[in-house]
Amino acid sequence: MMKNNKWTSLALASMVALGAYSCKDDGADPAPIGGNFVLAVTPIASTGVADYLLTTDDLESGTVSIKGNGIEQDGTYRYYVMHNNKFFSMLYGQGNPGAVTTYSMVGGKLNKLSDFQTETVQAFAPVNEDLLLLKIPRAITNPLANFYQVNTNSLLITNEGTIDVQKVADNGESAFFTWIKQVGNKVYAPYMSIQACCSDAFGTAFPNNAWIAVFSYPDMKLEKVIKDDRTSFIGRYFRDGLAEDEKGDVYAFSSSVAALGGVFNSTKPSAVTRIAAGTTEFDKSYYFDVEAVSAGKNITNWIYVGQGKFVVQTTTKEEKGAYADGKRLGILDVYNKTFKDVAGLPEISTIKAITYNNYTARDGNAYVGIALTDGVSYVYKVNAASATATQGVRVEGGSITAVSRVE
Repeated sequence: MMKNNKWTSLALASMVALGAYSCKDDGADPAPIGGNFVLAVTPIASTGVADYLLTTDDLESGTVSIKGNGIEQDGTYRYYVMHNNKFFSMLYGQGNPGAVTTYSMVGGKLNKLSDFQTETVQAFAPVNEDLLLLKIPRAITNPLANFYQVNTNSLLITNEGTIDVQKVADNGESAFFTWIKQVGNKVYAPYMSIQACCSDAFGTAFPNNAWIAVFSYPDMKLEKVIKDDRTSFIGRYFRDGLAEDEKGDVYAFSSSVAALGGVFNSTKPSAVTRIAAGTTEFDKSYYFDVEAVSAGKNITNWIYVGQGKFVVQTTTKEEKGAYADGKRLGILDVYNKTFKDVAGLPEISTIKAITYNNYTARDGNAYVGIALTDGVSYVYKVNAASATATQGVRVEGGSITAVSRVE
């Protein structure tokens, strides 16, 4: 599990324009690649390797390789977000400042716009014209989370402040936000309640409750906390548990992975709840027990593909873990409360990892990266209507970690 670091700089005003890094050419003559799709790939190595960013115009066929191609990122543990036609590559600093590199797309190639340093953050999301970043404490001696608002036009931090996470929780524990999302003109921040103490920082005495803190924007004033006792907490550490559909309804998933002393202590199943459009309360008329329709599987991540359907990653009861990303895919229909396993995937024993940062045009399809144990990766097109996956572009030279698109 990743560790917090110390704040060192907000020096966005001193952004350094650096040239893009590229892989060294070993004499081969790789085919040129380019396009608006961006693939993050971690080279095959034992330790300490950085992602390369590749661009392509086709996710459904062909081959791309980091050999002689791509832009090397500075440091490991990179995370990616797209907003305002820009691609942000964010470093989890592991005890050091978290670098942020910004790119635009020019002629099918990533064009570096800026490098700057911020505090390493644990949650980030587009809000209006900004990226909202949250640094969240996990020690009971520190009640203050820091927020930073990065304007995606000026690429400057335009506002910053603090949130008292112990006042948010109001139960003797601390609120640790699993993610953040803009809903209307508000910021929704689901959180887990954690003891933030000793060797069991993420343990909780409140495993059977869900909460969403609602903040005004841009002042980030806490307006209310939405509560529910039908599930455990929403989302997961570093995983977005909220999605808004075409109607403006907000759906929330719980993995039911609350624990105390390293032992799961929630009695609730992995389930989906809803906040109806125009309201700031859980809809008590809606509840979807996912385990009941999926032979006991629990959701670890999801991506909304439209018309009430999600492509979800799942684990079985035996595979379940607080930080375990599922190597199985399913189609979750939250309107009809159904679940189908996805057919056409590689044998699970050959899957090293499935990317949690994936792409959809909300047309019923998702493009998901699957890294295999033999060192090759593929992007799979997952169709929600048929619950089938079709093998797409082959990625050579490393493990795919993200699939995205920049206009």
